[in-house]
Amino acid sequence: MKNAYDIINDPFLNKGTAFSAEERELFKLNDMIPDKIQTIEEQAAQAYQAMSMKTNDVDKRHFLMKVFSHNRTLFYYLFSQHVEDFLPIVYDPCIADTIRNYSEYYTTPQNSAFLSIDNPENMEDALKNAAYGRDINLIVVTDAEAILGIGDWGLNGVAISIGKLMVYTAAAGLDPQRVLPVVLDVGTNRQELLDDPLYLGNKHKRVSGEPYYKFVDQFVQTVEKLFPNLYLHFEDFGRDNAANILNAYKDKYPVFNDDIEGTGIISLAGILGGLKISGEELKDQVYMCFGAGTAGCGIANRVLQEYVDQGVPRKEAIKKFYLVDKQGLLFDDMDDLTPEQKPFARKRSELEANDYVKASLGGDTKKLTTLEDCVKAIHPTILVGTSTKSGAFTEAVVKEMAAHTARPIIFPLSNPTELAEATAEQLITWTDGKALVATGIPAKPVSYNGVTYDIGQANNALIYPGLGLGAIAAGAKLLTDQMISKAAHSLGGIIDVTKPGAATIPPVSKLTEFSETIAIAVANEAVAQNVATISKEEVPSAVKSVKWVPEYKDLTKE
Repeated sequence: MKNAYDIINDPFLNKGTAFSAEERELFKLNDMIPDKIQTIEEQAAQAYQAMSMKTNDVDKRHFLMKVFSHNRTLFYYLFSQHVEDFLPIVYDPCIADTIRNYSEYYTTPQNSAFLSIDNPENMEDALKNAAYGRDINLIVVTDAEAILGIGDWGLNGVAISIGKLMVYTAAAGLDPQRVLPVVLDVGTNRQELLDDPLYLGNKHKRVSGEPYYKFVDQFVQTVEKLFPNLYLHFEDFGRDNAANILNAYKDKYPVFNDDIEGTGIISLAGILGGLKISGEELKDQVYMCFGAGTAGCGIANRVLQEYVDQGVPRKEAIKKFYLVDKQGLLFDDMDDLTPEQKPFARKRSELEANDYVKASLGGDTKKLTTLEDCVKAIHPTILVGTSTKSGAFTEAVVKEMAAHTARPIIFPLSNPTELAEATAEQLITWTDGKALVATGIPAKPVSYNGVTYDIGQANNALIYPGLGLGAIAAGAKLLTDQMISKAAHSLGGIIDVTKPGAATIPPVSKLTEFSETIAIAVANEAVAQNVATISKEEVPSAVKSVKWVPEYKDLTKE
């Protein structure tokens, strides 16, 4: 039996002032905590009041992380009451500040595993120690090379793994005792970290190539051995490694890359929602992405697969896609294309006869270097931004797009706020209310010409918790493309098209409700794909049985 000190310092067992008289007597807690016995409702009200006194979101997050570090049940009870308000504080965009300053703020590991490429022989023991006898069925792992919007932050990126797992629990009810945040510390190329005496990570440049992949493989094989019922979530790996890692393991284990697959799912769900509002069909859309990195290519691949699933031959469907990156429109004769970009690169002969290229660019496709020129030449009906280039969707770009399609679908997805390609208000105003908008950051409703336009947030948090819950509940041996597609369709199908100004994506306020809807759809598809370990009849009860409720257990009966 654990002693009093162990219990009050274990965030999974600690109740603070809510220990009952019987628990205080049994575990000798009397006089170690205040005499007053509070309910979890009283504790939550007290904590919310204390948090509300903080004057900015960064300080609010610091307070909430203290609650998290000491009392998981209270933290998630509080989070569950204020999901919409807390999500931008606990996760994106406020988490960016925590990542930048993680080493300076550091006080506790928060049950994370810090795995160093300099000491690979310690990996198995480190994972066992971090798990501390817990049966882990969900890991979020990062090497923090490409945290969206802020880049390479080395060991500091463990905060993104912790934050993602918070959302899994708050949104989908996954048991916090069965999750594990992990950072693979392979070094950093950010010089300010290497020069910072307070930085806690390895003080060398990132290890790459074969030694890097060997270390990643050691990690995957070790966690699969230690935790046989594991769902493995990869987060914020660099563009040169993310797809390679996903492709290496997706046909062996249930693995998920949020940047490649998660962003693609939520973007597809938003597009499906937009088309439900406009009444148009996907096969008639022309897709353009500005920012063809890991996220941009991942979204394009997911949307392309939807064209194919809807009966458009892949060879024909891919002709509808145009990717624009730092060098302009991507063409197949460019020597700096990534493997993920190459399938979407166009032949110059396709554009040489284009009316705009001939009239304005002298027939020279090498001059298609700006987004505005690309929009004028292509006339896309869907424009997705993952460029992290603030203000890239200018008034001229947006008005040009709107001049050639009745309901332009425009998703400025870059975050944090200062990196967004445009604001929702700008897009609604510049298109005279025609644009179907989703943003990567929370956006307030926009009032224009007597209509209030709700703005959906294309936040991966709306998708990945339910996806993970469904895969775990089904005991899925793999995460298939069909399961991922079901997640997008189940979210896109929730849109209320009868409401003027309806959002293309359901609101974050209903996150917990549609996470279960997504989970059931995903689990059913796992059964249909023969990768589940349960039957179709067992799906609803399996999903409910996996869900954890933030309430105190009677420790005298444990």
